[in-house]
Amino acid sequence: MMVKGLELDFFRNYVHLEAKFDPGVNLIYGENAQGKTNLLEALAYLSTARSHRARYDKEMILLGVDDAFIKGQIFSRERDFTLEARLSRGKSRQLYSNGVRLKSAGELSGILTTVLFCPEDLYLIREGGAARRKFLDSAICQLRPKYAQALAEFNRLYEHKTRILRDWPENPSLLTTLDDFNLRLAQTGAILIHYRAHFVKRLMDHAPAIHADFSGGREELSLTYETVSTVTDPQAQPRAILDQLLDHQERHRQAELDSRQCLSGPHKDDVAVFLNGMSAKMYGSQGQTRTAALSLKLAQREIVQVETGEWPVLLLDDVLSELDPKRQAFVLNRIQGGQVFITCCEEDKLDCLDGGKAFHIKDGKLI
Repeated sequence: MMVKGLELDFFRNYVHLEAKFDPGVNLIYGENAQGKTNLLEALAYLSTARSHRARYDKEMILLGVDDAFIKGQIFSRERDFTLEARLSRGKSRQLYSNGVRLKSAGELSGILTTVLFCPEDLYLIREGGAARRKFLDSAICQLRPKYAQALAEFNRLYEHKTRILRDWPENPSLLTTLDDFNLRLAQTGAILIHYRAHFVKRLMDHAPAIHADFSGGREELSLTYETVSTVTDPQAQPRAILDQLLDHQERHRQAELDSRQCLSGPHKDDVAVFLNGMSAKMYGSQGQTRTAALSLKLAQREIVQVETGEWPVLLLDDVLSELDPKRQAFVLNRIQGGQVFITCCEEDKLDCLDGGKAFHIKDGKLI
């Protein structure tokens, strides 16, 4: 799996860009605020139709322009694909694969799979549960189209229920729709819990060994998936989880009405990370939590390779500069195989790797 070429028009600070990439290592270098991260953001967008740093698509369109365009030439599953994303300030985005418009972002699943690692991810362990949910969601959406669809619907239903709970004292008639929203939230939530639990199990198959190598065998990493308390077996089929979610909703119905907040559901899920049996979030040092975060990301990469038979495209956004030499060496040794994009300020980072190409970016232009 690899990105053969990329074309950008009015994306972030790029008026126009055309680039052909190496199937191995691609080093994107230049000074800060020149557009290196923007290039990786465009590549990641073609795989998920989401940005890791923009909430709305319009934020990625060059100021003073109404539309932006991303086009990638992809080799995946032994064939060529052309993926396109057309972003607009005035209407919904449009996604295309080989000229055919896609109905949803879930249809991108399996064409281009990327694993993005940026400096913010080094704090994945120390942050709140939302950061780890985002990690799970991004990883699973690329592997399971059904999950991507369920997640989009859950988020839409959650927003509706939140408005009902917020406004019902002023408009009591809203409560007539609450049961319908609760049922559909439980149905989609059961799908999310099922897939999240199985993905955490897959992480446990890979991450502990990576972390053990990283720490020289001194630390043992383990993970626990935390979800709604009434769910006794998160890996069970969604139908069994559904009944337990409905039970939890009923128990918290009055509390939700009183607090005017949605208290029940997988929107509060988390992954607890332990080092030698102790909470990494509470007791881990900065170095230990960074190592654990790296292990999770590299485990995600291995899971994709096992699942699809192809290495995903690895995007390392200025991560090496945030790591000490030991961790830099570990990452560089561990990413052999597959296509890799690395952004940094110095061209000499390529000397650490076997071959590849270097691209100098300045003011949104390829020098």
